[in-house]
Amino acid sequence: MTTTPKKKLIEVSLPLEAINFAAAREKKSIRKGLPLMVHLYWARRPISAARAVLFAQLVDDPSARPEEFPTEEAQDAERARLHELMEKLVVWENSNDEKLLAQAREEIRKSNNGELPAVLDPFAGGGAIPLEAQRLGLEAHASDLNPLAVLINKALIEIPPKFADQQPIHPGSPDKESSSYRRAEGLAEDVRYYGQWMRDEAQRRIGHLYPKVKHPDGTEHTVIAWIWARTVKSPNPANPIEVPLVRSWWLGKKKGKEAWIDAKVVDGQVRYEVRHDAEGPKGDADGTIGRKGATSIADGTPIDYNYIRSESRAGRMGAQLMAVVAEGNRGRLYISPSTDQQNVAEVPAPVDVPDGEIFDWPGRINVYRYGMTRWPDLFTNRQLVALTTFSDLVQEARERALNDALAAGLDHGERLENGGTEAEAYADAIATYMALAVSREANSSSSICGWDSSLQKIRNVFSRQAIPMVWDYAEANVFSGRSGGFITQISAMADAIDRLPAQCSSQIDQADASTRDYPGVVVSTDPPYYDNIGYSDLSDFFYVWLRHTLLEIHSKTVGTMLSPKSEELVANPYRHGGRAGAEEFFIDGFNQVFTRIRHGANLDVPLTVYYAYKQQDTRDAGTSSTGWHTLLDGLIDSGWEITATWPMRTEMTGRLIGSNANALASSIVLACRPRPAGAPSTTRRAFVGALKAELPSALRTLIQGTIAPVDLAQAAIGPGISVFSRYSRVREADGSDMSVKDALQLINATLDEVIGDHESDFDPDTRFAVKWYRQYGWTRESSGVADQLARSSDTNIGALERGGIFEAKGGKARLLPPSELEGEWDATTDDRISVWEATVRLAATLAKDGSDKVAERLVNVSEAGLSLDAVKELGFWLFHEAEKKNHTQDAILFNGLVSSWGDVTEQAQRLEAQRPTSSQPTFDFDED
Repeated sequence: MTTTPKKKLIEVSLPLEAINFAAAREKKSIRKGLPLMVHLYWARRPISAARAVLFAQLVDDPSARPEEFPTEEAQDAERARLHELMEKLVVWENSNDEKLLAQAREEIRKSNNGELPAVLDPFAGGGAIPLEAQRLGLEAHASDLNPLAVLINKALIEIPPKFADQQPIHPGSPDKESSSYRRAEGLAEDVRYYGQWMRDEAQRRIGHLYPKVKHPDGTEHTVIAWIWARTVKSPNPANPIEVPLVRSWWLGKKKGKEAWIDAKVVDGQVRYEVRHDAEGPKGDADGTIGRKGATSIADGTPIDYNYIRSESRAGRMGAQLMAVVAEGNRGRLYISPSTDQQNVAEVPAPVDVPDGEIFDWPGRINVYRYGMTRWPDLFTNRQLVALTTFSDLVQEARERALNDALAAGLDHGERLENGGTEAEAYADAIATYMALAVSREANSSSSICGWDSSLQKIRNVFSRQAIPMVWDYAEANVFSGRSGGFITQISAMADAIDRLPAQCSSQIDQADASTRDYPGVVVSTDPPYYDNIGYSDLSDFFYVWLRHTLLEIHSKTVGTMLSPKSEELVANPYRHGGRAGAEEFFIDGFNQVFTRIRHGANLDVPLTVYYAYKQQDTRDAGTSSTGWHTLLDGLIDSGWEITATWPMRTEMTGRLIGSNANALASSIVLACRPRPAGAPSTTRRAFVGALKAELPSALRTLIQGTIAPVDLAQAAIGPGISVFSRYSRVREADGSDMSVKDALQLINATLDEVIGDHESDFDPDTRFAVKWYRQYGWTRESSGVADQLARSSDTNIGALERGGIFEAKGGKARLLPPSELEGEWDATTDDRISVWEATVRLAATLAKDGSDKVAERLVNVSEAGLSLDAVKELGFWLFHEAEKKNHTQDAILFNGLVSSWGDVTEQAQRLEAQRPTSSQPTFDFDED
């Protein structure tokens, strides 16, 4: 006899607003201490979101425990308590609050027979999911085919627990009696110490290659970066100068501190001078190269990309120093170049340089087009000298750490790779972090790094998920304490190690997700996004350096010359015989992964899967995402039923809608259960009927919860695709199987109908305004049309004008837009108030005066007898319509109102509580 697994919290309800706010804050406002500072990896999930998903995945929903919570009221109260715990759990400052984490662990135990389940992410990548599993006290397992990902996961999850709560071993560190170290704080201190030693020793050896620069006032300053321009000889034989290829002449645009490069041709040579004014470059173009090619600054000769590529491939592309950026007492100093500063960079390349062939992936790795076909080609000779010097010092730092560990009383023990935890293993751990710091430095010390004139700092190679060609590049001073300096890599890494949980034994394996086993573990994973990112091809940029330094320490992980490619689950058309072959490879591999999970994992807990997602992936048939459909197809074909979908955003509210663009939820999380073996099939007609029967109540629950309008279409996929995936197949009229793409279109069509069905519940003026806005927006139309539409809505033009939402004169009529309804207004004295007027006025007030003013007006709206539920529902409808009409500003306005609904209603309740108690409370909104 089989028992039905208990429904988990993630399948019913989440405090999305709190999770999304924490994720957005993590992305926008927090850098120090984040685990991503140990090393870059692509498309990482926010750790706050990963923590919340794991907790909700493992904890029972109250409805699954009727013996404890027999009524809906009791279940709602318990759900609210769990939400409150989650809202605290996702706050960055609480990430190591042991008391709070102990509460979370106890909830997990109560829902899992007193146990803390083991969790596995088979596509571990940057390690966010297994790291947060470990923070929650769970046994964390992680695997990835990519050796860079494996090393990062070892550094985050496997190594720190081995040396948790230990004293640092470096000379001069405090004694145990005088200082207490928790988690990986002692390890972090040693990382700082040996990193500083490497930096100082490297400066002793090659510091002469990085001289200070002299300011025109005679003072000397430490260089932050040298700004170079690549050059090609002009194809004009009458004026064959070396043409600088410059994207922008600007160095800094901060008001009052502007700086730019003035380039002039003197005697056939280009001379560069840094100017400090807001006047800027002369002429129309800021720079010499754009999308169509380059232009000679000598005579305007056009230079096309074919010529530039051929010159570069022939080894005839040069580089000229244009400016020097230095440390000043108050910010950056921009100084004109000198011959001495250019000459000191002209050094021979070192002999023993990590090497490997760059893969030619057009559009992703564009440097290949320019003859940069091997990894050393992406660095200047001075950069190669610096990076190889630091690489060589890793082994020396290991020897120092080993001797210091022995002096501190540790036994020799086994090596780290063999499971050791004593001196040899600790020295290996220190070397691992030092090697990762060198790898981080490569990201800031390449000729693919640009200069960001807005932020006035070096732009790393991987400012996006590609290796583009960079024309004017910034060469970092590796001994600076600023952007691009080696010590900044060490400092950022050590700060992150400080905050790691460093608890529970964990296992990190290099394994193919489609062939590995899933022995009774809970699975939460963030798989590759079809063809979005070429992980292995990009990671080789780092891997060649890591292999150079860590071959003796992590021989099993870095044994191959380059990272594995053929088995990597990415739809690369250049590796799998075109688009069709790439799609087939990805689908087959994807289905195999989720089939294996279904037959091995802990099925008492739902599987959770992340996916990067845009609204256009389901709403716009012409631009639908193959990856999104492949994910859903793969899960359903592998025997999974999708029980919930939740949008996880990392963008603040004001960024949710871009001009003429769909909103982006940085990822969507799916909860999945195995579909019963005897699941029935159904017809298209029956499927549509089931959608219309089940979707309205599910949507009302979402609308009355904390979900933002911008996320409603994404969240609605959950109950919709849940209906679709519960059937073994859905038959079309011709007998063929319905595709996921067609199912999603039906779900969206049903969503439109459900939202539209609420119109009949509104007052007559609001029903009229809804119909008018749908047809005409804020534009004028004839008064005759307005009169007919008003009569059909059981109102009239005069009443609409008295209601303050409409205007009719000169034979024309229009709805009054929000900008004309943002002034003073008191709902309690309004003799003809409508849901439309209240909603539009509140949205306009929020945009102009903020939430405090909205809260005041919300109290008055409630006192006037208007349903606040109806106001919120109309806000959803208005966002939905504005988005369909591409009215971006309206969409932002109404999304803002509903997204802040929880906050403003809470403020309103506090305001009402402060009023005299002579009258009966009227604020009756229920924040389900």
